[in-house]
Amino acid sequence: MKTTLTYLFILAGAGLTVLCGKEEQPEVSVETPSHFAALDDVRLLATGLLELGQSLRDFVHKTKGQINDIFQKLNIFGRSFDQLSVLAREIKEEEEELKKTAVMLQANNEEIRGISVNIGSKVESIMLEKSSLRSKVEGLEEKLRSMSQSLLTGDQVRDINGLKGVINNQEQSITELLKAVREQSDQLNYQRVKIKSLEEKLTASTLAQDTSGRMPESFSSDTPTLSPYLASDSSKKTADMDLPSDCSEVFNRGEKISRVYAIRPNGSEPFKVFCDMTADHGATVIQRRRDGSVNFDQSWEKYENGFGDFHGEFWLGLSKIHSLVAQGNSVLHIHLEDWKHNKRFIEYTCDLDGPESNYTLHLKLLSGDLSDPMKNHTGMMFSTKDRDNNKHRHSNCAHNYTGGWWFNSCGDTNLNGRYFRMRHKGRSDRRRGIHLKPGRKASYSLRFTQISVFPFNTSSQSSETGGFLANNHL
Repeated sequence: MKTTLTYLFILAGAGLTVLCGKEEQPEVSVETPSHFAALDDVRLLATGLLELGQSLRDFVHKTKGQINDIFQKLNIFGRSFDQLSVLAREIKEEEEELKKTAVMLQANNEEIRGISVNIGSKVESIMLEKSSLRSKVEGLEEKLRSMSQSLLTGDQVRDINGLKGVINNQEQSITELLKAVREQSDQLNYQRVKIKSLEEKLTASTLAQDTSGRMPESFSSDTPTLSPYLASDSSKKTADMDLPSDCSEVFNRGEKISRVYAIRPNGSEPFKVFCDMTADHGATVIQRRRDGSVNFDQSWEKYENGFGDFHGEFWLGLSKIHSLVAQGNSVLHIHLEDWKHNKRFIEYTCDLDGPESNYTLHLKLLSGDLSDPMKNHTGMMFSTKDRDNNKHRHSNCAHNYTGGWWFNSCGDTNLNGRYFRMRHKGRSDRRRGIHLKPGRKASYSLRFTQISVFPFNTSSQSSETGGFLANNHL
């Protein structure tokens, strides 16, 4: 701009010089050009400079407006960043509180578990005392019948009847005590479920901050074993003789509550099982999957002896399942639920060979509302990651897809696979988890499974629709 003004002054000076020197010029008759042409150029140049100045002024105003907008946006960003910082601090504080709560709940869970174990032992002791007392009463009654005809007087008979009344009252008191203990045990189990739910929420909150929600590739192999059957030495023989053979017999003895009982099938050693009494008969549960709390990628020894928690997820054990099925006329009932909460069931007549045949499974379809998902598994030996018995020559299905099962090929049904906490859409992901493959259709990912056995002559879920839907397919 300074250069333009300098040029303007030079032109103005040149014009004045021309005007001042006009008198010194001699008059000539030849026509000369107008001296005002330079002034027109000056005016034109001045007009251009004015327009340029106006444009510069407009540009400066526009630039100031843009700078003000930028400063406003920076202020808004600064306030948003401060709010996010405060929110992050609050989230961190809440996470610390959740961790403290989880520690407290863990301590309470351990205490409740100890109380539950003590209650279980007391219930067993009371049951044994009840059985022993009943045997003694029956013996006394028999002796009294033989003696009352010849030896006892009327007063003695009345005294004996009074004694029988006292014994009956004591037995009723024991029954009421058992009922109260069971109610307390159910309450403790409910508290344990609530604690587990809070622990899952805490775990989900931690995973949401660290990852996109994917499950870890492997779990700890330290899986709890099922609680064993225990009895005192003095009463063990009597208790073993009086134990039912399965949950169906437990139901027939008048026990209608779904919980853990001790059984002794087929002359085997006694052991504990979970009895499902919800279908108007007793069914012995041999497997349950519902929340991924137990790692089912276990060794042959674990699958043979059993692992997990009767009140959560568990596998009863191949040796125990064999002793149950060996009693004959067994029905294998499979209850399934997918991620849309559609419920299905299927039943087979079942036979299971012993350890010398690697627990070969034999099935024959009875009923259900699914295409036969176990068709390719009948006649198969059981396989685990450390003992491969499947017919796939070039692949260990239990190792590649996790979980012990009666594998034929790796793409078939596996209800002991990895538990995913979300529904996977990919075929390879589904096949690595708990899945069902009915016929030639694609595999279905499952969120809940329960496998149980009961005698063939017991009315089953298939004859009573119960809680299962009849028309929707998985």
